[in-house]
Amino acid sequence: MTPEIETRKWGWLILFASTTTLVCCALPIILVALGMGAVSAALFSSLPFLADLARHKAWFFSGSFILLALAAWALYRPGRTCPADPVLAGRCEAADKWNRRLVWGSASIWLVGFAAAYLALPLLEWIDP
Repeated sequence: MTPEIETRKWGWLILFASTTTLVCCALPIILVALGMGAVSAALFSSLPFLADLARHKAWFFSGSFILLALAAWALYRPGRTCPADPVLAGRCEAADKWNRRLVWGSASIWLVGFAAAYLALPLLEWIDP
């Protein structure tokens, strides 16, 4: 398997992992906050696997954080260079640009999910005791 295909698979895995944290934990909280609690209840009754995702959210957040940290290390590690061949160097730079976007987008999704799952309720209780 070529390194390009291997990198692409990891990128999509990281994006999927961070998106599941958003779907399981942030989406229901956002829907309820916007006054759409019935939509959230219908979503959980139509898709029962969402309840399992929410029940095991600590594992999902931990696993996706580890994947994001490994991806960031692989992307920003010291000594990473592109080939000297101009064609390969152009492909390497384009792939690097898209990988950076993918990692930062995944990290943003992860942070929104983490804030909704773990910080929203304590902040709400702190603001309005």
